[in-house]
Amino acid sequence: MDFRSDTVTRPTQAMRQAMANAPVGDDVYGDDPTVNDLEQWAAERHGFECALFCSSGTQANLLSLMAHCERGDEYLCGQQAHNYMFEGGGAAVLGSIQPQPIENEKDGTIPFTKLSAAIKPDDAHFARTRLLSLENTINGKVLPLSYMAEAREFVNQHNLKLHLDGARVYNAATALNVDIKAISQYFDSMTVCLSKGLGAPIGSLVLGDKAFIAKVRRWRKVLGGGMRQAGILAAAAKIALTEHVARLADDHANAKKLAEGLNRLPGFKVNTDVVQTNIVFAKVDPSIDQQQLATALKEKGIIITPGNPMRLVTHIDISSQDIDTFLLELEAAL
Repeated sequence: MDFRSDTVTRPTQAMRQAMANAPVGDDVYGDDPTVNDLEQWAAERHGFECALFCSSGTQANLLSLMAHCERGDEYLCGQQAHNYMFEGGGAAVLGSIQPQPIENEKDGTIPFTKLSAAIKPDDAHFARTRLLSLENTINGKVLPLSYMAEAREFVNQHNLKLHLDGARVYNAATALNVDIKAISQYFDSMTVCLSKGLGAPIGSLVLGDKAFIAKVRRWRKVLGGGMRQAGILAAAAKIALTEHVARLADDHANAKKLAEGLNRLPGFKVNTDVVQTNIVFAKVDPSIDQQQLATALKEKGIIITPGNPMRLVTHIDISSQDIDTFLLELEAAL
């Protein structure tokens, strides 16, 4: 049982079979039929003109930022945004793009008043504000549809583009009980990670219009992201999107069960009201030696990441019975 992240999921037998049998070609030449099928299907499914298959969410976000912004431009984002905090500063390092982070509210949104104040005037002293980047979900929290509609109005008013880091966007759609297009309709571009809760071994998608994806494709090549017989990976990615979306509700139910169980243990406290998807944050009493706790659990085949709050993530390889077992072993270790 591995609670560190939903990136630890392993491909299903159906994925392995599809990977073994996938027809392939050279994707850099545009000759891989399985990749082409995935991209065409995904573009239509999400309401965009085009899609591009990439190796990772970090790459997909960086390509999107570099396609939207030129050297010396900036993008607005949340202080907690993954493409600001956890992607190695790639936009600045590789794209010469300045991030302008704004403190997120507790619900994950970014106040439009603060965003408006952060937009730079048309003056040579300043970076040119080009883009607003949102994330949904963000730390497991779901942005409301009404907020995304307001974000669309905001960028229209200020002549900006709107990008969605949709690493877990299907978790958001599941929590909102809406079709994915109810979210994607508001954005000029969007990324979708296939190797988290959806369970594919590798890959993310970038979605946008034809001109945008043409720029993304060029930058992917420049950054060394052009893959050859990538259909082996795209075959698993297609199954992730067609067969694994409906079951995300199980992950959400397991996360809620986990949160409620942790609250019954001494030294753990979880605000269950904010457990909206598959990520649980638990405050741990400082008297608990988390390193010792992690070692004891690992001996039982359970992997966690110490931290305060402690982050625990449910996914396709964590069952309801696994939650019961984990809580029993955690109580024993305590």
